[in-house]
Amino acid sequence: MLTLKVEIRDKQTKAKAVRKAGKIPAVFYGKKEASTLISIPKVDFLKVWEEAGESSVVNLETPTGSKESLIQDVDLDPVSGNLRHADFYVFEKGHKVEVELPIEFTGVSPAIKDLGGILMKVLHKLKVEAMPKDLPHSIELDISTLVNFGDQIIAQDIALPTGVELKENPEEVVALISAPREEKEEEVTAPVDLSEIEVMKKGKVEEEETIETKESEAKKETPPV
Repeated sequence: MLTLKVEIRDKQTKAKAVRKAGKIPAVFYGKKEASTLISIPKVDFLKVWEEAGESSVVNLETPTGSKESLIQDVDLDPVSGNLRHADFYVFEKGHKVEVELPIEFTGVSPAIKDLGGILMKVLHKLKVEAMPKDLPHSIELDISTLVNFGDQIIAQDIALPTGVELKENPEEVVALISAPREEKEEEVTAPVDLSEIEVMKKGKVEEEETIETKESEAKKETPPV
């Protein structure tokens, strides 16, 4: 089990001062656990977070005893991406926990390889329940069963590890194969024939000149009143 040694943090200590000391401000809480401010060496936390993610059990070693927890939330600066804060959820010992585990898509789908199909990932996490010791880091989903367009995998089709119970809707679609989209051919516009435009303009001018000539001759032939 992954372990982090933490210190209880005084309410008067500002988060900025904690970060300046090379640590991150954090908090742990639970159903029967009071919210407690703590600080953790930044290097240690990053190492555990990279390995545990938000689905593996992390043992918090505190001055008042050890507490089994999950990394509930990690706050990053939206601009710099720097780590700012972390939340840990402490669960009751001897009780199952309900979590969402990331889905790891494995295998090769014949529908993709041979037919050019597109894999549509509907769910990226799967809701399950298990004892903390039985929680895997992720749920593997083999897509080699997807052979034709329209084939799909629903939640109840996924083989879960021993001790892990599905809490997602069993009929929920997790992944499916879509047929490749047909690209529409762009309409090719015929190049403009400039010679035709010149002929049309010339014809129009000649026609106008003829009309003007006829009108002028008609006025001359009309006898005065």
